[in-house]
Amino acid sequence: MIAIIAVLILMLLPAAMRAKSKARSICCNCNLKQIGLGARQWAIDHTNGYPMNVSIEFGGTKEYIALGETFRHFEVMSNELNTPLILVCPADADRTPARSFTPGINNSNVSYFAGLEASETEPQRFLSGDRTIFKGVRPGDGVVGLTTNSFAGWSVDLHHGYINVGLADGSVQGYSSNRLREALGNTGLATNWLQLP
Repeated sequence: MIAIIAVLILMLLPAAMRAKSKARSICCNCNLKQIGLGARQWAIDHTNGYPMNVSIEFGGTKEYIALGETFRHFEVMSNELNTPLILVCPADADRTPARSFTPGINNSNVSYFAGLEASETEPQRFLSGDRTIFKGVRPGDGVVGLTTNSFAGWSVDLHHGYINVGLADGSVQGYSSNRLREALGNTGLATNWLQLP
């Protein structure tokens, strides 16, 4: 009897793990969707530019790019995002969700990159997505350039071979490596500049 129960548990365990992984990926998609909607709301009040394209003088975060403070791009949208909990992917065990936007939020409270060239007029550009899109040594300022034929790849730890990306049109896509190359080409940019937290 115990052996039968043990065998049943062993048979059901992989299915339960896949379901848990799928749930985390769906929650990550929801987070990116909320970030996209918050960014669009923020842009309406700020000359239709996303925070990373608008100077600090006008309420944006453009000057923070050189400092490597990716969290600032999300922090400035605190009214639109409502909670910093959505800045951490549930599958990202290396990040700690912040309970409030102030005080003390930093890059360790963010799982998502910021697309530095995101634009409402170019809907296929990358606005945000899993920070693991770049696998390699993170530059001091966190800024990396991705092209269709020379990106370093990503860690498969979070979503089992897929990466979630929020586009400037507000949609969220799950990309395999081949689909990511295609999506990079669809942005209309030779190089897609992203800032990693």
